[in-house]
Amino acid sequence: MRRLCFLFVLLAGLVAAPLSAAPIVIKFSHVVAENTPKGQMANKFKELIDQRLAGKVVVEVYPNSQLFGDNKVLQAMLLGDVQMAAPALSKFESFTRSLQLFDLPFLFKDMAAVERFQKSEAGQKLLNSMKKKGLTGLGYIHNGMKQLSSSNAIRVPADAAGQKFRIMTSDVLAAQFKAVKATPLKKPFSEVFTLLQTKAIDGQENTWSNIFSKKFFEVQPYITESNHGLLDYMVVTSTEFWMDLPDDLRGEVKKALDEAITFGNQVAAQKGVDDRQKIIDSGRSKVITLSAEERAQWVEVMKPVWKEFEHEIGKDLIDAAYNSNNM
Repeated sequence: MRRLCFLFVLLAGLVAAPLSAAPIVIKFSHVVAENTPKGQMANKFKELIDQRLAGKVVVEVYPNSQLFGDNKVLQAMLLGDVQMAAPALSKFESFTRSLQLFDLPFLFKDMAAVERFQKSEAGQKLLNSMKKKGLTGLGYIHNGMKQLSSSNAIRVPADAAGQKFRIMTSDVLAAQFKAVKATPLKKPFSEVFTLLQTKAIDGQENTWSNIFSKKFFEVQPYITESNHGLLDYMVVTSTEFWMDLPDDLRGEVKKALDEAITFGNQVAAQKGVDDRQKIIDSGRSKVITLSAEERAQWVEVMKPVWKEFEHEIGKDLIDAAYNSNNM
């Protein structure tokens, strides 16, 4: 009888004892290498979470499309197979037309203007533009302003006429090149070097870091420092996953992510400066700097593109972004 009572007490104690909760796992999927600004940002985020929320939250980073490419990761996120990703802004076209804003050519004059807009009320509101479709934006990651490389020297819009340029899949980017009577070709990023080398295309648009790391400058004699467009990313998560996090944990995760994004954007800014100089020092490409008058010609030619997508993006939003240049 005494033994039976002891067993009852033991079982009661086991039932009453709180079970230690398993940590929340955040799978962060991205498509680039770990040494890129985006890759370094993701690893910094993991490091901060490990320091501050050990045993409560675990971040698993999957670089180089180990889990999903940008074209499939958003659907995977909605299914709960991944919790965070950072696709290029143009990849969200099927979820919201508002983010097409960042593809508009010659809208921002520099990254300082981009920063001002993204931190503004209108820019922050865009992070929630996909909430009804199950996605919540958590922050913007920079790659930088895009430059125009070509087999011919390009200074004014007429210089681009008749040439073939590789673009990402984007209706805005296609319209951009059609505006200067050039031919846009939607081709995978992995094929660009070969297409340039074999002269199947005449040029492409990209940031200094991408032009350097992918060695485009070795097969392009001219690079126009146009700063004509933006290549940025958005850290995004499932709205359901995000809202299911306990309030205290959600706040700590967001704080760590914000710090990681700031770190990654500093890396991106420095890398852009360094890689531009490396390209110049190589002597393989001539860097052409536009005068104020030449840039004004481009802006004027591209304004019809802004008008074409105004009904999808919103005139007020375009105006707010453009006005960030003058703050």
